[in-house]
Amino acid sequence: MVSVQSGDSPLVLAIPHAGTDLPPEISAQLNETGRGLSDTDWHIDRLYADLVPGASVVSARFHRYVIDANRDPSGASLYPGQNTTTLVPLTDFDGTPLWTTPPTEADTAQRLAQFHAPYHAALSAEIARIHALYGFVFIYDCHSIRSEIPFLFDGRLPDFNIGTNNGTTCAPALAALAERHCTAASGYTTITNGRFRGGWTTRHYGRPEAGFHAIQMELAQATYMHEAPPWAYDPDRATRLRAVLGPMLRDIAALDPTDTTLTTD
Repeated sequence: MVSVQSGDSPLVLAIPHAGTDLPPEISAQLNETGRGLSDTDWHIDRLYADLVPGASVVSARFHRYVIDANRDPSGASLYPGQNTTTLVPLTDFDGTPLWTTPPTEADTAQRLAQFHAPYHAALSAEIARIHALYGFVFIYDCHSIRSEIPFLFDGRLPDFNIGTNNGTTCAPALAALAERHCTAASGYTTITNGRFRGGWTTRHYGRPEAGFHAIQMELAQATYMHEAPPWAYDPDRATRLRAVLGPMLRDIAALDPTDTTLTTD
């Protein structure tokens, strides 16, 4: 249910939402909308593949409708007062119900143990291993979402959505470096700590004072794929986007996290 590619770079890529595996008993409880898996971070693993030599990659293979690996296991909302999906989502991103037989509290507890906890055990182990090698680690949480979802946000989402929970999850140099690359990329739009400020992964692991630097990147899916079924990867768009992501990630992997000289100017 979790795949791990161990590397020797200071960079760990976390991919919690690209998986599409549904255990048969859970698939049987979903309705037609749920089985469509529309809220997948489609092709994110392919988009980021081989961009950084030596980067570690931890990926959830189970779908977020089983349980969301980027939500607080306590069930606390990441965005109080705003529309969002829950630990085990009851609706999709458009507010449409997903289940013929909604999950019970017991179902959620079982899925926490069977899926959520193993993903974070694997991610925690990889983060700890890299931190032990360098004394610091960069956790880059890889996400994507449709660029227009009225239930979640108004208008069209920027292409690059950088999240650091308002500057608390990483050294300023890391956020500045990501912003510099994104804002310099011609034809793309960028925001930091806008609608998406970083999910539970970024907020939980980001402890910059101890050398754990976490940042989330939420990409608008229109930057690399077609935002309608069958959710096809667009090689031309993706190649152009990878030309931005690759240099950015390689610079992150080479970053001195104590460097305070970088700016967004």
